Amino acid sequence: MGALIEIKYFNNFLLRKTEKTQPNSAPSDPVWNGSNGIPQEIGGFPQVPVGELGSNNWVIEEARIRGGYNNVNVDYGVKAYLVEEEPNAVIRGNSLIYSGIFNSRTGVNDTNVFSVGEDITKSADPANGTIQRLYAEDTNLIIFQEAKVSRALIDKDAIYTAEGNSSISNLNTTIGTIQPFGGNFGISRDPGSFASYGFRKYFTDRDRNTVLRLSKDGLTEISNYGMYDYFRDALNNIDINGLQGSINAGWDIHNKQYVLNLSQNINISNSEFSTAVFDENVNGWTSFFSYNPDQVLSLRNNFYSLKDGALYRHYAEKDLLNVDIPRGTFYGVTTKSSVTFIFNPKVSMSKVFQTVNYEGSNGWQVDSFFSDDTGPSVFFTTWRSTRDTTGTPAIPSVWSYVQGSYDDAGNEYPDALSFPIRRAGFDRKENKYFANLINTSSASNGEVLWGESMSGIKGYFATVTISTDNVTDPGGLKELFAVSSNYAESSY
Repeated sequence: MGALIEIKYFNNFLLRKTEKTQPNSAPSDPVWNGSNGIPQEIGGFPQVPVGELGSNNWVIEEARIRGGYNNVNVDYGVKAYLVEEEPNAVIRGNSLIYSGIFNSRTGVNDTNVFSVGEDITKSADPANGTIQRLYAEDTNLIIFQEAKVSRALIDKDAIYTAEGNSSISNLNTTIGTIQPFGGNFGISRDPGSFASYGFRKYFTDRDRNTVLRLSKDGLTEISNYGMYDYFRDALNNIDINGLQGSINAGWDIHNKQYVLNLSQNINISNSEFSTAVFDENVNGWTSFFSYNPDQVLSLRNNFYSLKDGALYRHYAEKDLLNVDIPRGTFYGVTTKSSVTFIFNPKVSMSKVFQTVNYEGSNGWQVDSFFSDDTGPSVFFTTWRSTRDTTGTPAIPSVWSYVQGSYDDAGNEYPDALSFPIRRAGFDRKENKYFANLINTSSASNGEVLWGESMSGIKGYFATVTISTDNVTDPGGLKELFAVSSNYAESSY
């Protein structure tokens, strides 16, 4: 009596190789179990192109077309996806998701495993915007949202009592409770402004016109340290008039400073920018730099910046050819260094500033010496006592010790053999430099006239800018220790 036997055909595949015996000859037709010698045109897949003598040609045969009985087979297995009623993409900008663990020592790599049976997501408050940056610090995860900075516990969680007190407990969790820092500040949409050193983190909040520091005592507005109005305007002007600006920052490991670069348009090479540094030693902003980097970073004990795809190491004294690099040179362009400060002794007294003096190296010159505004009047617009009606500065630039030297023959920069040497700028005595201030502005209405030799700058205070010259040891070291001015009480 006959019996009916059901044969289950799986979605199998077979891997076979064929050999050839002559160069450029066609390999033999693949033969596999159940085919009874049927060539590939009937049951097999196309073969790999002919190779060199002695090489193997591999073919893949699908058992679904003509399968053999009791062959090695592969079933469909477990489905790697779930069918959703609405298979639409969902962007959750305020949520975190984590996979399985990775351990290179034991060979465990579950970074592509996301078990839906476990709680593998953690969401921050969506009212604070999207998550822009994550920073792992010890056993905490710092989360920077657009309008909030928070801390999430790693491999532990906080358990709260009925009184609201919390205690840390080790639980079977990867990302624990998210705890916000005090203050309604975030990183806006500028994760590139983030920099860290030690336990301090620095970043900007463009939406609130501030620069912040996150340390053990919480959030601090470091832009308030003498630079509040500057950063209020600078951060507000980024992306102005539809131009795409950028904010990038980094930590200068060489000088221990936070370097912040603001650029109004990243697509224009000569766009307006500012690069300022914050120094913890003085707890304030100390300098502006004349370079506009695309990115800044520190590696070991060196500070680097990237510009137009090139990498530059700062504070290098020599180049690759062992040639001295001039100071103040950035990206192949040398720029003068300058310092701007204010003379304001006896703030309630109107003064006449008669001289300008400094202690330091040779090679400094005065670019401008302006007093305060007089304010608008009936017949004139706002006018300074140190400017004429065309806006020309009241005094010419005070030349440096070498730049302002000449002899009786009219030769500039005479050598030491010339005699006598005259000085049209700074003169030197006991290694201190001094120069008289000659006012060349027009007299105001009712002012007592003293003739062309009248000297001094009138005002309650004066704004002075001095810089390095171009003739005294160009690119060399120039130091400045103190600047002062002799003044007298004004009789007008």
